[in-house]
Amino acid sequence: MGEVIAFIVPLMVCATVFIGIGIYSIKRKTPMHFWSGTIVRPEEISDVKSYNKENGIMWIVYGSTYILSAIVSLFWRSSIGTIIVGLSASVGIIVLILVYQRIYKKYKV
Repeated sequence: MGEVIAFIVPLMVCATVFIGIGIYSIKRKTPMHFWSGTIVRPEEISDVKSYNKENGIMWIVYGSTYILSAIVSLFWRSSIGTIIVGLSASVGIIVLILVYQRIYKKYKV
């Protein structure tokens, strides 16, 4: 059980950060950026509120995969939780990039 707790704590920290980014994005008045060091100007985006909402949902869903991994590890098997978090941290990043590109293209002026 101790190993599972040691696995779950970092997962929940990661989930909290990603979900926090999502909530921040939804509440933000100016366009949320995705890439480090970049700025998305308001004049680039046709509907800032919807753009930020979709960005926020993207991050919240991503963070939720870490919570799912923690729940699976706690109540079923930690090996399955490890697979879920491994996929989230590898394939999930690629999915985030593709989803963000779709969101940006959708709202780009």
